Amino acid sequence: MGYSVIAIVKDKIKLLEINVLKLPTKKDNYERLHLIYDKVAELIKLYKPTEFAIEAPFFGKNVQSMLKLGRAQGVAMAAALSMNIPVAEYSPKRVKQAITGTGNADKEQVFKMLQHLVQLPEGLVSFDATDALAVAICHHFSDGLPTPKRTSRKKTVSSWEKFMQENPDRVG
Repeated sequence: MGYSVIAIVKDKIKLLEINVLKLPTKKDNYERLHLIYDKVAELIKLYKPTEFAIEAPFFGKNVQSMLKLGRAQGVAMAAALSMNIPVAEYSPKRVKQAITGTGNADKEQVFKMLQHLVQLPEGLVSFDATDALAVAICHHFSDGLPTPKRTSRKKTVSSWEKFMQENPDRVG
């Protein structure tokens, strides 16, 4: 799982962290999901971001792979949402278009454009990491534009919290 953290300082993109979480293949899927949640929560505690962006699930031919990817994305989003950080999703095509100007760019073209936008660490070769950076920069470029899959920035009260507030005598 690639991840990236950026900051915007005086309209300039500053890369704070970029890396890949390597998930051990010997662990079961639930342990791997737990590692994803923990890593996202750790990054949030460390950098205190105000927003979280993720690549939207894409449709592939292998249903099992899609299911695993969807679960991983859901766990990452849950970590952000549990800390009241709004989540935005971007399709791979939209990310490519935001970075390169074309939605049909390949990973190498995206990588080369990212090199022009930010100073990437020497020896960075993981497309998982640069994909995550591309999503973050896409989100920055899209700031203020309507994003259909973006969660509300307002803190909402869960139905359970609402029930407890309306029925204090029924909660023990």
